[in-house]
Amino acid sequence: MSALRLPVRTLRLARLAGTSLARSAAPARLAPGLRFRHTSQPQRDVMTGEIIQLPDIDPNTVKITKTENPKFRPAASKLVFGHTFTDHMLTIPWTSTGGWGTPEIKPYGPLVLDPSSTVFHYAFTLFEGTKAYRQEDGTVRLFRPDMNMARMNKSAQRIALPTFDGDALTELIKKLVMLDAEWIPKEKGYSLYIRPTLIGTQNALGVGPSSDALLFVIASPVGPYYATGFKPVSLYATTEFVRAAPKGTGGYKLGANYAPGVVPQAAAAKQGYSQNLWLLGDEHALTEVGTMNLFVALKQADGTVELVTPPLDDVILPGVTRDSALALARAHAAGTETIPGLPEKLAVSERKLVMADLVAAEKAGTLVEVFGTGTAAIVSAVDKIGYQGRDIEIPTGPPGQGMGNIAKGILDRMSAIQTGAYPHEWSVVANP
Repeated sequence: MSALRLPVRTLRLARLAGTSLARSAAPARLAPGLRFRHTSQPQRDVMTGEIIQLPDIDPNTVKITKTENPKFRPAASKLVFGHTFTDHMLTIPWTSTGGWGTPEIKPYGPLVLDPSSTVFHYAFTLFEGTKAYRQEDGTVRLFRPDMNMARMNKSAQRIALPTFDGDALTELIKKLVMLDAEWIPKEKGYSLYIRPTLIGTQNALGVGPSSDALLFVIASPVGPYYATGFKPVSLYATTEFVRAAPKGTGGYKLGANYAPGVVPQAAAAKQGYSQNLWLLGDEHALTEVGTMNLFVALKQADGTVELVTPPLDDVILPGVTRDSALALARAHAAGTETIPGLPEKLAVSERKLVMADLVAAEKAGTLVEVFGTGTAAIVSAVDKIGYQGRDIEIPTGPPGQGMGNIAKGILDRMSAIQTGAYPHEWSVVANP
């Protein structure tokens, strides 16, 4: 049987879509005050004339059109997550022959797409989620945008969509956020949720790399996840459904990973649980909590508390909040930083956990706390896990606190960093 041969055009598009990946993952830093050095024309091989590199995103060329009809801004107390959007949006087109086009910040409005666009038929779509926070003095801060850009490029490469200079897109997001800065509520706990999205827009049917793409960014003012106090969630450890499998796409933030979780979520809700705890394999290995990363605190024989999260491998999404929680906990464990609420004797591990471990820990009284981490809630405590016909009961800290001390300590410190109350390199100022 002869080997499968892909069309030359398919191979060429896949190659061009990823030409800037190395640069995007670790872009060269320019000195303060210098503009981005990008070319607006494709670079060609001097011998063959073949395109070897396409133009990258250039924030210096951005076109800004301000709305003439500002929207009504609802009171902060009336906001519903993801239902209200700011006055403006950012769009950047890409083609396989011209690379990234002119960025445009313009009034928020519908996209015009052909019904045959690849995003509709073959799920050429990926996205990110991050937030901007506004201080009383008008300073606006982003939280670790470099992590979102790196993950977005990784996702783009996985589905043959174009990569880009992450620093360049971050500069454009700053411009968008500052233009709509008045949309960021001033009340404590509120923020501006930012949704960068990349879709395939080629107007043709057929499975293959998309010759056209569109990157767009929209923003939505949001309130605190726990508007009326911290409330633990209950989990259903599902053995009926699997979120992701080894060597699949679970480690990428693709739109295709989310719709299949809706039916399992509804099934868990029918049984009285808030979210699914996703398991994997015959051992029922723990992976994720709904759309969040998972942490489990276990007390060891010598009194040390071990904070465990499952290893990423290629099944679990590399969450920015997960990475931040690990870094803070490790700094506390190493003695380089003291975080109130975290135990003095703390060990931090990325290792495999199976449901039998949780059952045994509950029986032995060594299960300290369980929580999830994600952009929306930052930290979400778990008070019980339904598994094989019974509930595993989990401590949630002192009465009225609604979460364990470790989760509370990480939440408080991370929130302080995000809002600028605790100076840290993760907090990036968006103001010019």
